[in-house]
Amino acid sequence: MAISPIFLSAVFFLIYGNDVLPIEATHHVYRNLRTLSSHSSHHQPYRTAYHFQPPKNWINDPNAPMRYKGLYHLFYQYNPKGAVWGNIVWAHSVSKDLVNWTPLDHAIYPSQQSDINGCWSGSATTLPGGKPAILYTGIDPNNHQVQNLAIPKNFSDPLLREWVKSPKNPLMAPTQANQINSSSFRDPTTAWQGKDGYWRVLIGSKVHRRGMAILYKSKNFVNWVQADHPLHSAEGTGMWECPDFYPVLNKSPLTTGLDTSVNGDHVRHVLKVSLDDTKHDHYLIGTYDSEKDIFTPDSGFENSKPILRHDYGKYYASKTIFEDGQNRRVLFGWVNESSSVADDIKKGWSGIHTIPRTIWLHKSGKQLVQWPVVEIESLRVNPVHWHSKVVNGGETLQVTGVTAAQADVEIAFEVNGFEKAEVLEHWEDPQILCGRKGANVKGGLGPFGLLVFASRGLQEYTAVLFRIFRYQNKNLVLMCSDQSRSSLNNDNDKTTYGTFVDVDPLREKLSLRTLIDHSVVESFEGEGRACITARVYPTIAINDKARLYAFNNGTASVKITKLSAWSMKKAKIN
Repeated sequence: MAISPIFLSAVFFLIYGNDVLPIEATHHVYRNLRTLSSHSSHHQPYRTAYHFQPPKNWINDPNAPMRYKGLYHLFYQYNPKGAVWGNIVWAHSVSKDLVNWTPLDHAIYPSQQSDINGCWSGSATTLPGGKPAILYTGIDPNNHQVQNLAIPKNFSDPLLREWVKSPKNPLMAPTQANQINSSSFRDPTTAWQGKDGYWRVLIGSKVHRRGMAILYKSKNFVNWVQADHPLHSAEGTGMWECPDFYPVLNKSPLTTGLDTSVNGDHVRHVLKVSLDDTKHDHYLIGTYDSEKDIFTPDSGFENSKPILRHDYGKYYASKTIFEDGQNRRVLFGWVNESSSVADDIKKGWSGIHTIPRTIWLHKSGKQLVQWPVVEIESLRVNPVHWHSKVVNGGETLQVTGVTAAQADVEIAFEVNGFEKAEVLEHWEDPQILCGRKGANVKGGLGPFGLLVFASRGLQEYTAVLFRIFRYQNKNLVLMCSDQSRSSLNNDNDKTTYGTFVDVDPLREKLSLRTLIDHSVVESFEGEGRACITARVYPTIAINDKARLYAFNNGTASVKITKLSAWSMKKAKIN
């Protein structure tokens, strides 16, 4: 529906006028394929049952998640014309529970000079009076990346079905004066308001190899001025995509979320950036000086220590929101495919989102904790429970009574015999170590864990496992998601993922929760201290041919102190 510029100007004047507030990602471009119709096959063994995805075509970054008038809104990068990246618009779905989603018409699509070549990622901010506003990256006729503003046409509509764009777009743009890289200036964050009344927002960018979060300030959310310096930057990190900046509580109850504008002695701040070079989401925990507008991390990118990640598997372009309904911060993330482009086009779709996760600061203050939102448990049916089973070295125990291709599994292991732990002579990248010492490599204490999407004869399986090493006279716990035998189709990316987990097996059990959904495995270790997401495409272990096992391929026995598994109902999604 066409809307006159005069009407647009009047709307934005009423909302933002008089200076008073009454209230992306880089992808491979397949030019010959991006407008090709998706030829979706009726045979869809890899389509998920309870993870968010559209009925067909390409999906990537979650954009501007919000809760408005009792409904959750999720916008996302979408190609309406094919199963590869291109023709990007903002698709839109709503939910009452973060589990079941109803699609609406596209919310934002190219219609102005400032976004005529694409509407890329952005975020929502709730302005005074509970009015939402979206800042997003548009691609202008010169293919420059610029920042735009859109607001709902009708604030009384809980579905927020129509959005109008500011006639003043673009509000932020590269110029000769500011010397901002016009091809690396994207993905505005949720804005926050300082005590001085000014709104602040971050835009991801880079200068040569120095990644940075450029800071802008505004009194009225329309007229933005670049700050004298970035909020934070780091040499050698490349482009910072999809930045996210938010406070977390550092006192009990830690799980309580905070509005993005909250600051003070009782909070720490998190800066998350999606590194275009590595395609991983990294985060820093530190202190935000609101007077100087400087973020100082406890341990930065220049430090020799590994930088923390939201997820050590396939996971990118994440976005959090403060959800005031339950006073929590919720994390949304995109998971792309590990299959070939040809297979994506054949199946007619590409990309899913993870289950939304509640996120908070661990009691140590050193890292974040993530856990699937409690609402997902409404899909659990037909529980299976084990109590105290010993798994001897070389033993595999089948978990029966659950739909193994569509399940939620929680398991805890008790470990003894630490003298059998392998000695790690020198520090090694955990992902490389997992690649060397996968599920089929016998060890001392481990590998042990779960075999998911397993075929009857174990020709195919994905292993989510633990292995304990002795390193510098301490026990070191390695967690792996081993996809090396996940499929007989060798066209798939079967990279193995891994991380060390900050857990002491002498004092606590090794716990694991795994969400299994046809082609995705989301695993949470140590009650959410480490997360690994994997995409797998078995050829035998599909649907009712998939099996689930607990296994131990170490020489030392381990005890399962508890196992609970549920089949998962299909959610109503799009």
